[in-house]
Amino acid sequence: MIELTQLDLRSDLAAQRVVKDETVAVEFATTTGELMSLEGPNRYAVGDAIISGATGERWVVSRQRFDPKYRPADTALAHGEPGAYRNIPSPVLARRMDEPFTLLRSAGGDRLSGSAGDWVMQYAPGDYGVVKAERFAKVYRLAD
Repeated sequence: MIELTQLDLRSDLAAQRVVKDETVAVEFATTTGELMSLEGPNRYAVGDAIISGATGERWVVSRQRFDPKYRPADTALAHGEPGAYRNIPSPVLARRMDEPFTLLRSAGGDRLSGSAGDWVMQYAPGDYGVVKAERFAKVYRLAD
């Protein structure tokens, strides 16, 4: 298994710019805890978004990342209330991996893992995720 360290997809010729298009169900954590996603543990703090994707996966997004990236899917829902949210399309970098791998979500963050065919996502320098191949095919498209 490859351990990815000091990864920067901005200079990786195999990386692609992609955009997610998905409506998700969101709850906001009322206590600290940990959710086990398909890619590994996701620790959360009070107020963080606990997300259930359209394809059944669950993961955590910190509140400081969630607020600028998601909007209520229904105008009657106040931002910060549980319910359906839609991501704001924003290009991110992604690279398909040909063998199993691990990486840290962020410096000192949760360790995520992926299988051959899964995708490493770079949301910003030092901010990573892993998306299973099946989910990637359903909710991501090449950025214009």
